[in-house]
Amino acid sequence: MPFLEVPNNSIHYVLSGAPDAGLLVLSNSLGANCAMWDPQLPEFEKHFRVLRYDTRGHGQSAVPAGFYQLDQLGGDVVALLDELRIERAYYCGLSLGGLTGLWLSLHAARRFHKSVISSASAKFGTLAGWNARIETVRSKGMKSVADQVVERWYTPELRASSPGTVRATLQMLEATSPEGYAACCAALRDADVREAVAAIRTPTLIISGAKDPVSPPSDGKFLAAQIPGAQYVELDAAHLSNVEASSAYTSAVLRFLNPQGV
Repeated sequence: MPFLEVPNNSIHYVLSGAPDAGLLVLSNSLGANCAMWDPQLPEFEKHFRVLRYDTRGHGQSAVPAGFYQLDQLGGDVVALLDELRIERAYYCGLSLGGLTGLWLSLHAARRFHKSVISSASAKFGTLAGWNARIETVRSKGMKSVADQVVERWYTPELRASSPGTVRATLQMLEATSPEGYAACCAALRDADVREAVAAIRTPTLIISGAKDPVSPPSDGKFLAAQIPGAQYVELDAAHLSNVEASSAYTSAVLRFLNPQGV
């Protein structure tokens, strides 16, 4: 399995899809690994060379010591593009991956043709809320928060109708490093791009889940209103809209990115 070795860090990544097509970067939610994009892969791989990676502190990537900052998470993506000698790519991120995409559009815009920002906010949560979650995870482990996270990620209807999806998601969350999770919570706690996003010029699609309690539609609409020319799509889903409304999500992304005139 390929890893990008950088000072004090090792990033696990997976390349798949059409080898001669444009590159599409997929960036994960907090608490997830690159398997969260499995519902999209069959279609995305027809049109793109797909780069999935585990955010630092997650999956098979290393867990560098200390709390992380948003510029480190964005810098990891730029380092991956440099490693693969990709000058420009397409981007699609969800939740933490969406916030990372906003940073990239502000600080590495020349590297991206278009960007999809889904289930994301310019400012996530509150200082007190993040500090409480960091303390809980560091003292009691991932199982102490996994059930609550799944309740926010999926609607009651999805949880009742798809127990297999819920079990797989719980396993993914519980396998995440508590220190890595807490370190990325700190990045979300400290990031605030509300005043900056109006400067974004990368063509952008904002996707919100109509029933998302983490990044509600009002947060998505704020981004769409602030980013010049941004498009907005709202899906019948909670936070992990790429799983709960997988077909609609995949179609919305492909229509916007428009590879080979799709």
